[in-house]
Amino acid sequence: MSRRGWLLFLLMGVIWGLPYLFIRIAVREIDPSLLVFIRTAGGALLLAPFVVRRDALRPLQRHWKPLALYTCAELAVPWLLLFNAERHLSSSLAGLLVASVPIVGAVLARLTGTDRLDRGRIAGLAVGILGVAALVGFDVRRSSVWAALSLAAVAVGYALGPWILARHLAAVPTFLVVAGSLALCAVLYTPSVAFTLPTRSLSVSVIGSMVTLTVVCTAIAFVFFFALIAEVGPLRATVITYINPAVAVVLGVGVLGEHFGTGTGIGFVLILAGSYLATRPPMVGKTPAGEVARPEAATPTVAEP
Repeated sequence: MSRRGWLLFLLMGVIWGLPYLFIRIAVREIDPSLLVFIRTAGGALLLAPFVVRRDALRPLQRHWKPLALYTCAELAVPWLLLFNAERHLSSSLAGLLVASVPIVGAVLARLTGTDRLDRGRIAGLAVGILGVAALVGFDVRRSSVWAALSLAAVAVGYALGPWILARHLAAVPTFLVVAGSLALCAVLYTPSVAFTLPTRSLSVSVIGSMVTLTVVCTAIAFVFFFALIAEVGPLRATVITYINPAVAVVLGVGVLGEHFGTGTGIGFVLILAGSYLATRPPMVGKTPAGEVARPEAATPTVAEP
């Protein structure tokens, strides 16, 4: 990999590990639905010049139905659930639970017939599930169980989004899909703004968190991510999925003083190991007829928190 590729890889690993910290800070004073609107509306405005320059309205209009499905699966529902969950769970725990997205993606690929599971991948699924169980069993309080369960829905949405993208929006440039979905999500959440505006002035840390989430973790992140895909390819770009939760844990423990318990340590190792095993390419071998079995291409699954 080139120096540029390594630089983009490290930047993305850090940038998409940041949101959990800033979400945790922001939802202390901002309603989750308002935060969804601010982040998507701001991101859409920042990406608008690129969309106008590419004259993207026509292809997006022709594919408005799958775009709406993608928006709901990847942004509208998961972000609301994630932001609300971080009112009850630590940022590091939320980051680790969302790290199970590749595992859900492997199951979805198998159910839809777009990929197959060999013994190694099945073992990876089992290991990843044990990791999630360790996190929930050791580190989730009874009052936070529903918040943890809602992150399971987040993982499903994050895994379903790329599948919709590959299946129904392949003819539209991915950058335009992202910009369009951000704008559409902002429109969907506009009615909630009047009911969720804060009644008191916001602290500097919350304002800074909202700006960082919008500018760095959304607009800049997507520009860098597509540059990374162009540099190293879509499959190698998904490796950042294994770095994001580590960054989330380090920031949560180091900045917010969150607890790093036994369950967190065990779950961290098991989820990442399970994600790697469940999403690695199938081994090349011989079929019963003696033909060479080639690895099947899976849909890249990356969760942008």
